[in-house]
Amino acid sequence: MKIVAINGSARKDWNTAMLARHVLRELEKRGFETELIQLAGKKIQGCIACRKCFENKNKRCSMDDDVVNECIGKMLGAEGILLASPVYFSDLSAGMKALIERAGYVARANNEMFRRKVGAAVVAARRSGSMHTLDSMNHFFLVTQMVIPGSTYWNMGFGLEKGDVEKDEDAIKNMSVLGENMAWLIKKIHG
Repeated sequence: MKIVAINGSARKDWNTAMLARHVLRELEKRGFETELIQLAGKKIQGCIACRKCFENKNKRCSMDDDVVNECIGKMLGAEGILLASPVYFSDLSAGMKALIERAGYVARANNEMFRRKVGAAVVAARRSGSMHTLDSMNHFFLVTQMVIPGSTYWNMGFGLEKGDVEKDEDAIKNMSVLGENMAWLIKKIHG
């Protein structure tokens, strides 16, 4: 079984990716194949509401000049989806928002194609905005009829400089438990 993680940070391999990798390691220990896609440096734009996905029904966004269709294809081929975003001005990154807008619309246009996949979100924050960012990604999972596992606390870690989240012991423990719970839930649903 496969898990795809998408890091919405503009900084490749920074705190957000580090948190996601802790979750992925737990999944790998339990026999899951994992992949981390990083949006940093990749072209991505928000939905333009053209509604061509409802006409085409080909499980793709009609805008085919950025990374979104690659991400949608990876999401469709996985039993679990992990979305990770830093907090930018008390919200998720623009890249993650663009992905959610377009992937959500394509899913709706194609008979709720993410239905009953397992989805989890991870947030890296300096101080505030983490709950709102986590909620935004969880709303995507809920509106696309995905199932969300819990953990010991909210799926977030705190730090400013590269690597600071590694010092957040509660966050690291929480990411491990999230990975364990994600694996358990996927096996129950898709096993």
